[in-house]
Amino acid sequence: MNIIIVGCGRIGSTLVEELSGENHDISIVDERADIVQNLANTYDVLGVIGNGASYNILLEAGVETADILIAVTNSDELNLFCCLIAKKAGTCETVARVRNPVYHKEIGFIQEEMGISKVLNPELGAALEIARVLRFPSAMEVNQFSKGRIELLKYRIPVGSKLHDMSLMDVSSRFQCEILICAVERKRELIIPNGAFRLKERDVISFVGRPNCAMQFFRKIEERDDQIHEVMIIGGSKIGFYLSNLLLSSGISVKLVDQSLKRCEELNEQLPDAMIIHGNGMDHDLLMEEGLLDCDAVISLTNHDEENMFLSLYVQGETDAKLVTKVQKMNYDALIERLDLGSMIYPEYITAQYIVQYVRAKYNSIGSNIENLYKLMDGRAEALEFHIQKGSPVIGTPIQDLPLRENLLICSIYHNGQARIPNGQDHMEEDDLVVVVTTQKGLHDVKDILKRG
Repeated sequence: MNIIIVGCGRIGSTLVEELSGENHDISIVDERADIVQNLANTYDVLGVIGNGASYNILLEAGVETADILIAVTNSDELNLFCCLIAKKAGTCETVARVRNPVYHKEIGFIQEEMGISKVLNPELGAALEIARVLRFPSAMEVNQFSKGRIELLKYRIPVGSKLHDMSLMDVSSRFQCEILICAVERKRELIIPNGAFRLKERDVISFVGRPNCAMQFFRKIEERDDQIHEVMIIGGSKIGFYLSNLLLSSGISVKLVDQSLKRCEELNEQLPDAMIIHGNGMDHDLLMEEGLLDCDAVISLTNHDEENMFLSLYVQGETDAKLVTKVQKMNYDALIERLDLGSMIYPEYITAQYIVQYVRAKYNSIGSNIENLYKLMDGRAEALEFHIQKGSPVIGTPIQDLPLRENLLICSIYHNGQARIPNGQDHMEEDDLVVVVTTQKGLHDVKDILKRG
């Protein structure tokens, strides 16, 4: 596919990194020459220096033959205008990042009138991700497959857990939960386990299952499965606004703290059912006075990564509330892992992943059959969802008889509206959705899960 990416900030750079290895012809457009040249040299893409809303610049980037244009600059208006110019100059699909809540209310009208294929909002995406994580207080991450019927959860085994020193076969027989542990991270080592593999405390595991099965699993290992009733949000950003709306609509009480009096007045009008607190979220006494210890979850959403990290560390020492920490800079990963700050939310990375999934869905029509893809364990493993197409070599053969590549697990099969964790006797059929977890990179078709030769 021919792809044009306008804007080389965090989202644009992540898109170049994710898509450059997938046989696409990529052009990047930005006015910052140093960033464009660096990305062009690093990932072997075409760099065009200039304003992405310029007709001539887009012609230089190849808009007349492009399949998709993705506008992810920091300006909503510029992104929308780039898409409008692209639609007039060529016949490509267009994707725009739009953050302003005012535009969000009118997004249907904007898409229809301007012919934009997809509009993505990083803050709303992050809020939806947080809301999903709060459904499972013990989970660090929750991702969805198979139309939401299958979920992939990330969980750190605590000290003293029942799971310590249990083999995966023992986990299955003892707890009788239809889940499958598909990846384990132990001291930076990534393992795709077999049935004899023994779990240890402090392991970070990824497992798949239906939502009710995941809840049952947490209950049986005596992890917290209680529902979230009261949440404290530190930071009245756009994410805080979107998240408050989502939580209030689900019957969850919200306390939102922000140090800007003007912002608090705005939020008080926009969120009449929330308790809006004017004050510094770094003020420990204020948090205690406002009922920190009574909250089931604390979400750190200030505009500063360091503040969010320190807040989560403080709350961790005071209460066992579910922690969610917003971080913008991906290069904090190694430090964050050592600190164990609960669930981490990277808004711009989430948006980049949504766009990558959209691109892959479009790519399906010209050969690939990947429906969804999630990175696991810092990108060292992938969870891919394949759509099984007519004539695929995997159809009809029991899984135990398939010559599967090493370090690869078939984790779930979605067939005729039903999702299940497969066993060796199960087989795949046309139109099934199949989730695979693997350390193998570069899989574009379900036939790639088979050994060659």
